[in-house]
This record gives sequence, C-alpha cells and structure tokens, in this order.
Amino acid sequence: MLLLSFGGPEGPEDVRPFLENVTRGRGVPPERLDDVAEHYLHFGGVSPLNQLNRDIIDRVRIELDRQGLDLPVYFGNRNWEPMVEDTVARMAADGVRRALVFATSAYGGYSACRQYDEDIERARNAVGERAPELVKLRQFFDHPLFVAANADAVRAALEEIPEERRASARVIYTAHSVPTAADAVAGPASEGGHRYSRQVAEAARLVSAELGATEYDVVWQSRSGPPQVPWLEPDVVDHIETLDPAEVPAVVVSPIGFVSDHLEILWDLDEEAREAAEERGIGFARAATAGADRRFAELVVELVREHVSDAPRRKLSELVSGGCTVNGAPCAVGCCERVGAHR
Repeated sequence: MLLLSFGGPEGPEDVRPFLENVTRGRGVPPERLDDVAEHYLHFGGVSPLNQLNRDIIDRVRIELDRQGLDLPVYFGNRNWEPMVEDTVARMAADGVRRALVFATSAYGGYSACRQYDEDIERARNAVGERAPELVKLRQFFDHPLFVAANADAVRAALEEIPEERRASARVIYTAHSVPTAADAVAGPASEGGHRYSRQVAEAARLVSAELGATEYDVVWQSRSGPPQVPWLEPDVVDHIETLDPAEVPAVVVSPIGFVSDHLEILWDLDEEAREAAEERGIGFARAATAGADRRFAELVVELVREHVSDAPRRKLSELVSGGCTVNGAPCAVGCCERVGAHR
C-alpha cells in the first residue's frame, strides 16, 4: 500500500523550495510566496503534516498486523520528500507489481481527488515499464468511522469551552475553498457530480446528526488566487466576524475538510480565526482532525479490505463517492477536471 499525501517542509531551509513546488507553473508572484513563507517560519519552518502521516502509517501497520494482512506500507508526497516518484521507483525496485493507494483526502474535486490521480500517473511514467499497477482507494467523506472520529473531536473541543457558554456554542465546519467554477464541474452530470462542496456539507450534516445538533455552519478557508475569481464562501474569519456574541458566545471550529493538521490549519484557524473570535469576545476551541483518531487506521484498513477480501462498502449517505482509480485514470469521463488555478 502507498499512502499518498500533499507534503510539507520539515525545516526552514525547506520552506521556499516546497512552496515553489506547490505553485510551479501557476504564475504566483514571488511576494505572495514570501508572505506564505513567513507563516511557515512562524512555526519554525516545520509543517506537522509529514510526521502526522508517518504516525498514521505506523498505526495502519499495527492494524494490518492485527487483522492478519501482510501488506507493506510506503509513503510518498506530491510536493516534498519523500516524493511520490521516488517512492514508486523504490516500490518497483522492491519487486512490487500491484499496490493500493490511500490518498489523504476524503472528498472529490480536482485538488482533493483528481490531482492525486495525476500524481499516480506522473510517478508511473517516471518509473516506466517497471512501475507497479496502482489502484487508488475511494473517497470516504461519509464513512461511519470518519464521521465518528470527527464527532468525538467536536465533543472534546466543546469540553474546552467554559460551561456557562457551552450550551449556546456554535459548531463551525471548515474545508479548503476552491473556485466556484471548479466546484460546479467536479463530476459527471449523469452521476449527480462529485461536487466537493456538496460532499463537505454532507459530512458536516452527518457529524452534526451524530452530535444531536441541528444548528451549525459550513464555511471555507485558505482561498488564494486573484480576488476577481469567485471562490466558495464565506471565509471562516469573515463568518466569525459577523457573529453576535450575545447569541453565539463561543464557537468550535471543526476542520472537517482535512485529515491531518498542517500549516493552513495552524495559521488560518489556530491563529487568524481564534484572533477574530477573541476580538469579538467569542470563546474559541478547535477540534482535532480525524487522522489522529485511533479509528482512522481502522478506516484505512477497511478500505483496503474492500479490495483484498470483498469487505462491504460502508457509507452513510447516498451521494456519489468516487475513487478506485487505476494507474491515474479518472473514475469517470469529465470527473473532477481542473478549471484554472485551484490553490
């Protein structure tokens, strides 16, 4: 199995090369990279993402052993070491001929899904004829273990809110924004589309139902690109600034759009969103991401079992759940196509 992720710098010297990898070919001005680099340097130039992925891999290996599955697990990234091209080359050298790929995104859309297909195709082309067949596992935004992990993370965050504010606290779910044009064409019309925003909203509904909550918000974060290009809104900071402290004395922000913490969560939520809440006198707590939950490794292995032992496909919604792509081929014609710059 290959765990495929976005990647992140692990020291100050990595920051600028990492950002250049992320934005290559997109015409991002150098001053914009300078601004983002400062965010990374605020945290010592280290993104927690690589280490958190290694932690997930360790737990997945334990779970595979527990279930009696002899499956080596490799780690590759799109934008920083270990690069996926190098990892697939190592797999080929180790004699791997076929592997399942777990991409660290629960959703559809270009950046969340199709771009990982492109990573797989690029890596196989770089390795050539020796490259193993690579089968990417499906999306899991409505898997019961993903929902349960996020629900428990919100419960734990609510405990951080002072008791006198807790009953009226508002749960705010957030995910990475994308251009509205990209969201509108994120899947074939014949299947209702793998609409990213619709899947995020469904995940938020499922988690809220698990919590017994009927009032909650779905917002977006970390948009980039020229201001004249419309992206999914409202932004999480803008949304918090509209809240009335008399009606919403506290918020719990759940980064449901992400599997693990990374710079955009640490900066956009733990710094900027928290500051916006505090300026309005609103209590703030941020829920953990699902990847840190022990059940996440069980989820990964369950997706593996769908392929190796015909395990039932568990879903809590009727929405289309794409995935199971082979060698980078999209799961449907026109699925999750790129529209302009997405990050």
